[in-house]
Amino acid sequence: MTGRPALDELHASTDWRTVDVISDLHLRPEEPATFDAWARYLAAPGADAVFILGDLFEVWVGDDAAQPGTFEARCGRVLAACPVPVFFLRGNRDFLVGSDFLARCGVRDLPADPTLLLWAGQRVLLSHGDLLCTDDTAYQQFRAQVRSADWQRAFATQPLAQRQALARQMRAQSQAHQAGQTEYGHTDAALARPWLLDAGATLLIHGHTHRPADHALGADAQGRALTQVVLSDWHIDAGARRAQLLRLHADGQRQRIDL
Repeated sequence: MTGRPALDELHASTDWRTVDVISDLHLRPEEPATFDAWARYLAAPGADAVFILGDLFEVWVGDDAAQPGTFEARCGRVLAACPVPVFFLRGNRDFLVGSDFLARCGVRDLPADPTLLLWAGQRVLLSHGDLLCTDDTAYQQFRAQVRSADWQRAFATQPLAQRQALARQMRAQSQAHQAGQTEYGHTDAALARPWLLDAGATLLIHGHTHRPADHALGADAQGRALTQVVLSDWHIDAGARRAQLLRLHADGQRQRIDL
């Protein structure tokens, strides 16, 4: 497939009538209002399944961080208590979330980015979205490094406290890098369209950029409209209030819902 990794397919339940998609909550203990809004939502989503497309956590240094009494463990309990299936695709902040943690929480792992959702006759491409930000070459180089098996094995051998300190340092560097950019997270439409065409999909949904919008990408050879849907981030603390989900319907309709 042009310009992206191999594609995984997920065949959804035929019983689903609605699916919610969220991303970029960046959960951390310093922002309790955002956590509380997420916990209330996940306790009764109002949809038949929930897809989390990365950056659920502001940082994740390993599953061993989710020890009893920690914020990570508290998040795990919220995930485990959700009454509908939850699917998780890793983002640039939480790419080290392990399959063991997800399994303990009853969350379905989506290891491939992007993943093609096959549901109710629809072909929906799901991604975190950072792979589409091709103009940020420094980030793409960093992404390739930290996603490598060798880097992750070496990182995992370090003590937990050391990993947490390194994560804080990397976060500070990331914030400084973003501050030096005139625009944050600008995706490449010239790449998004081939993704859709190669997958035979008409809808691409992703987060990462914190720039919620719908982008028309023309039509495919059958005349079907191609659309790129960018999800909102969640941020309720510090005076802002953004807590939005995208709800997909089996009849092809979709709606943005502010919580």
